[in-house]
Amino acid sequence: YQKRWVKLDVDYLRYFDSEKDTYSKRLIPVSSISRVSSIGDQKFEVVTNNRNFVFRAENDADRNEWIRTLQQIAEKRKSKAPESTLMSLATDSATEQVDKSGFLELRGFKHKLFVVVAGDKVFLYKNAEDYRLRIGITYIEMNVGNVKEVDRRGFDLTTPYRIFSFSADSEQEKEEWVEAMQQSITEALSNSEVAKRIWAVESNRFCADCGSPKPDWASINLCVVICKRCAGEHRGLGPGITKVRSLKMDRKVWTEELIELFQQFGNMMANQFWAANVPPSEAISPSSGSQQRRCFIIAKYREGKYRRYHPLFGNQEELDRALCAAVTTSDLAETQALLFCGASVTCDTGDPQCPTPLALAERSGQRLQMEFLLHNKTSGGAAGVLRLVGWVLWGGPELREAALLCCAEFSRRWCTLQDGVLSYYENDRNTVPNGEIRVEEIVCLVNNPLHAHGIENTFEVYTEADRLYLFGLESPDSAQEWLKSIAKSFVHPCAEDLVALDFARLGRMRYKGGLTLERAQEGWFALVGSTLHVCSEDGRRQEPLQLRKLQELCDGVWRNTTPEPEPRCAGRTLYIQGERKLDFLGWVHAIQKAAGSSGDTLSEQQMTESDVPLLVDRCIDYITQCGMGLTSEGIYRKSGQNSKTTSLLEVLQRDARRVCLKEGEHQVDDVANTLKRFFRDLGDGLFTRRLALDWLWATALEDEEEKVSKYRQLLAALPPVNRATLKALINHLFRVQCFSGENQMNTHNLAIVFGPTLFQTDGKDYKAGRVVEDLISHYVEIFNVNDQEMKKQQDEITAIMKMREASSSGTQQAGDFICTVYLEEKKTETEQHVKVSATMTAEELIFEILDRRKIVMKEKDYWSCFEVNEREEA
Repeated sequence: YQKRWVKLDVDYLRYFDSEKDTYSKRLIPVSSISRVSSIGDQKFEVVTNNRNFVFRAENDADRNEWIRTLQQIAEKRKSKAPESTLMSLATDSATEQVDKSGFLELRGFKHKLFVVVAGDKVFLYKNAEDYRLRIGITYIEMNVGNVKEVDRRGFDLTTPYRIFSFSADSEQEKEEWVEAMQQSITEALSNSEVAKRIWAVESNRFCADCGSPKPDWASINLCVVICKRCAGEHRGLGPGITKVRSLKMDRKVWTEELIELFQQFGNMMANQFWAANVPPSEAISPSSGSQQRRCFIIAKYREGKYRRYHPLFGNQEELDRALCAAVTTSDLAETQALLFCGASVTCDTGDPQCPTPLALAERSGQRLQMEFLLHNKTSGGAAGVLRLVGWVLWGGPELREAALLCCAEFSRRWCTLQDGVLSYYENDRNTVPNGEIRVEEIVCLVNNPLHAHGIENTFEVYTEADRLYLFGLESPDSAQEWLKSIAKSFVHPCAEDLVALDFARLGRMRYKGGLTLERAQEGWFALVGSTLHVCSEDGRRQEPLQLRKLQELCDGVWRNTTPEPEPRCAGRTLYIQGERKLDFLGWVHAIQKAAGSSGDTLSEQQMTESDVPLLVDRCIDYITQCGMGLTSEGIYRKSGQNSKTTSLLEVLQRDARRVCLKEGEHQVDDVANTLKRFFRDLGDGLFTRRLALDWLWATALEDEEEKVSKYRQLLAALPPVNRATLKALINHLFRVQCFSGENQMNTHNLAIVFGPTLFQTDGKDYKAGRVVEDLISHYVEIFNVNDQEMKKQQDEITAIMKMREASSSGTQQAGDFICTVYLEEKKTETEQHVKVSATMTAEELIFEILDRRKIVMKEKDYWSCFEVNEREEA
């Protein structure tokens, strides 16, 4: 005998190494105990269906208490209609609760364990036989768990009490396990309050489709409560027919009105319509397989095969008229029957005060009617209501990006969009389509530029099968109508706001960002100009990404592994994952194009966070910080080499984000000349054509205060980008003239150079130079620079000069210090002492530490460096 700490609760008999342990060495489901009996001094036997366990208590009294308690619990379980515990997963009735099962290696065990993810718990078994016999090692409550990928096949399940380090057979297997466990954590952290309120109605306690108990999913437009397996098949129908939400996780969806709607409607009322004529041979049960469920749910909701037809079915005008009357009453069953037999939720009521059924319901004070109509305003229903038909120019499927169609290569096809299916026919008389695209298979929709394929209006549809379909229309209005209708049919309701945008590209991808880098989630993306709009799977709109303001854009390259382009804005990184090559590469190309400069005006350039063109910022920054930049004699007056200037301006305008100006590789005069040429060739000019003359006329004002006031007025009238750019440039020239004793470029000399450049004149109008000279001379007043900002600028100039002096004298740079760096955790054995210079970057520091510890950087490894101030000192 080995001494063990034993616990008994309503579900399990478990034993542990000690009373301090959280996770057991063995557990026995109470439901499997068939008999408990005494077998001698202090000993008793627990007999299960498959195995016997012998325990010895410290005395006979304890033994008798254990026997009595175990017998009571076992009898109580038998007397009730047995509800399957999660450990009885091997039985047929409970198999559906398993989300993922299989063998995994676990650190600390010689052999692989059989692991089961079920609901909000993870169970460990010694082998598959123990799983079948329902005798486990332990289970892990996932409400305290966290899953983290470690390497290609490994991942950790971390709890406050222990870290379980698993290893799968392949990278794909690991991804599946991580996703299953993350879903388990989500379920464990979910809220069951909504479920309890909806389950208060007896018919809602069982799945509306298969009858499984305690269904925790729902279709919010069909008003049916369904189980997890049926919910998966509902999703396959697409949001145009059924909008699936969780009772426990989608908390924001469940308004008081929606809960009341489900309480009043209930599965019974819903099935009196949808399942009025189900043959017993076609009905499904909790044990039905996926294929059988899918066929039944398609027949029930998409085809409306079993529904109770409304007497007005087929008469559109009468259906619409009856709907307008029904929504003013509390008869939800009538509204349901009318709507899903063909009545239009947006039909014309004939009342200018209340033009839609929704407006009629609102005027009548029918809150639940309003709720029902709102959730069905974008659904196509199951009645075959035609959404869109017409002639469309057909470019065919599977066209690659390199293919270019001319007008003659398009064929006319009759197309229909109805019941969640986009079909195309040889002509409008054919009843059998040449092909069809189900909206749930659509992953991306692209609105092409005009005349992209030889005709005026074209759009592209990408599907999950990695196929591309090209459609064209000669009328821009028709093209927009088709585009918006297709978008509404396949975009999830949580992201329907994106459909209203004037998007160039709209679709769904997986992404990681913010504080959720452990797990990729599905999101909806819309590209509008140079702005990327993102909506998460829970319906939250994130702050749009201004792609021209990205600090960095790492290219996505399609490999066998999932690619991840990384747009990085200030303080924010987004990792976008592609699952289909054609669709993903299209997004990468579109994002790259939108993130680049698209013209010769200021607003079309790549930008910094402060709205200054990146090209201008790069040049100013280089001249300020390089060896002899600010003190270079004749800077901006001397011309650099024309060929180098042309080449540098070209690469900066193509993608300034990728250009790194370095001493030795680039000369100060070449960079200075590049900056001047950029402003000289700038479309619309820095001062804009509309306001340029006003700036020049302001120089005629003799009173200095009045002139400064006029300049400030004109500055405020400039577009934000021009205003920010002008301030950055004048700030730079103000610094340059601070070193006029060395560079011979005082305010007047700088004005002579930059006046004609900024105003794009031939140099004969002296007033252009006067404007620049005034702006530099009155920089503080005109641009409202406060004392703190001026002190910061002076300190920066002083620091730069000190570094140059130290560098030129060959002495050690001021600011070198010895720093203690810890690798991953603060322990004595992980610390390293490093000499940090004033110019050392975080990247250089990381590489030095990794090199010392002989750690090799692997692909997709991300190392970060943090400066920690433990005393919270300024």
